Amino acid sequence: MRSPAWLLLSIPLAGVAQAPASAPRVAAMPLLSVELPPDLERVLRDYEKAWQARDAAALSRLFAEDGFVLASGQPPVRGREAIQAAYAGAGGPLALRALAFATGGEFGYILGGFAPRPGAQDSGKFTLILRRGADGRWLIVSDMDNGNQPQRQPPPPPAAQPPARPAAPGR
Repeated sequence: MRSPAWLLLSIPLAGVAQAPASAPRVAAMPLLSVELPPDLERVLRDYEKAWQARDAAALSRLFAEDGFVLASGQPPVRGREAIQAAYAGAGGPLALRALAFATGGEFGYILGGFAPRPGAQDSGKFTLILRRGADGRWLIVSDMDNGNQPQRQPPPPPAAQPPARPAAPGR
C-alpha cells in the first residue's frame, strides 16, 4: 500500500504556525467556498445526506476499507466496521463547504468548513484525504475535524503540598 505522505507534504504550510498563547485572537475574515468537480462534490453531499439521516452504515461506505476518523477530542477510529460503530446514533443537521481541494493520480484532498445549515457561520473545519477506489469513486482515507471554538483548558492541578509530618509519640 502506498502512503499518502507525499500528498500531505504538498499542502501549503504557510501561516499554519500557531500564535503564541499570549497573542490576542484576531477575528478572521470568512473564507470563500470553492466549487468542486462533480466527483468530489458527491463525497460532501453523500456525507451530508448520511449524517442528516443518522445512517452510520451509509457513512462508513464513504470510507476506504482502512479509513480513519480523527475527530476532535476522540481517539482515532480505523476501518469501516469501527467507523460504523463509532457513528452509530450520531448525526443531525450538517452543511459542508469546500475551501480548497486538489487531486493527483489516486489521491486527493478537500479542506472545508461545516455548519448546522447552509449559509450559517462555520462551527468547525475538516480535512478529507481521499483515495480512488477500484471503481474510480473517491473514498475517504482520513476525516479529521475540529470545532472553531477554543477548547477549555482544565484547571491546573493543586499545588503540591509537602507531606504531613507524623505527630511525635506521646503528644
